[in-house]
Amino acid sequence: MFAVYASEPNPADPLAALVVGERPEPEIPAGWVPVRTRAASLNMHDLWTLRGVGLKPDQYPMILGGDATGTLPDGTEVVVYPVIGDPAWSGDETLDPRRTLLTEKHQGAFADVVIVPERNVVPVPAGVSTQAASVLGTAWLTAYRMLFTKSGLRPGQTMLVQGAAGGVSTALVQLGAAAGIRVWVTGRTEEKRSLAERLGAHATFEPGARLPGKVDAVFESVGEATWAHSMRSVRPGGAVICCGATSGAAPSADLQRLFFLQIRVEGSTMGTRQELIDLLAFVADTGISPEIGLELPMEKAADGFRAMLDGEVAGKIVFTR
Repeated sequence: MFAVYASEPNPADPLAALVVGERPEPEIPAGWVPVRTRAASLNMHDLWTLRGVGLKPDQYPMILGGDATGTLPDGTEVVVYPVIGDPAWSGDETLDPRRTLLTEKHQGAFADVVIVPERNVVPVPAGVSTQAASVLGTAWLTAYRMLFTKSGLRPGQTMLVQGAAGGVSTALVQLGAAAGIRVWVTGRTEEKRSLAERLGAHATFEPGARLPGKVDAVFESVGEATWAHSMRSVRPGGAVICCGATSGAAPSADLQRLFFLQIRVEGSTMGTRQELIDLLAFVADTGISPEIGLELPMEKAADGFRAMLDGEVAGKIVFTR
């Protein structure tokens, strides 16, 4: 079958390990289902797989792609929930110590067919397009959990998103605005700040800028480059919700400010299957159209990977079949 895969780990030149070609048809274990891929979206996790992060050399070749929409054999259109858990685990899937994501242990979704456990497919509600649904499983699910499960924000309060153009950031802007929260955003360029305003941000600022006031919660995925500004920007008793550190680990936790102002700092990773169901319903009910910066046929996946590696695209990159 057709597939986009990593042939080997290549930390120095990840795109050299990317192959667009053929892989064997998958076997379908009991309790698993085949999903014929219609659209799939690219994540930084796919670049890490090309670099060899989190995988052993003997796990390659590895088909890439954790986020996808497709059809079951009976024609039902579904979203793939990319967290593959221990069948014996119950409760919050993100806390399962044996959980993996697609492409960490199991072959991914950039292919004609991806196989997943039966519980890892969720029907696409009416009103949500195939392409839009394909971006929700990782970046948007991460943003949804940060905002609605972790932060405790209410309509009318103020949030700060550090970084304007990435998949999680654009999702936070759109979700926050749709929920009636005042959204402030930092962005490195005028173009990225303008994008955030187009997506619903009420105000945008240069990185590190003094804000008009303190915010109720800050959403962090940048780390070292923005952490000090995040800690200065949140009100006493507010929250900093962190899902990543793309610029590196924070150099200082700023513990004096943390305890004296009683700031809550909380980590957040991905989301549960139920949160994905709730996210799909929220997108359908509000009419949100997720920001897709680039859409390509899967045969041209290399162009999408190159655009992500070079930082050329704001929003999500989607491949279609």
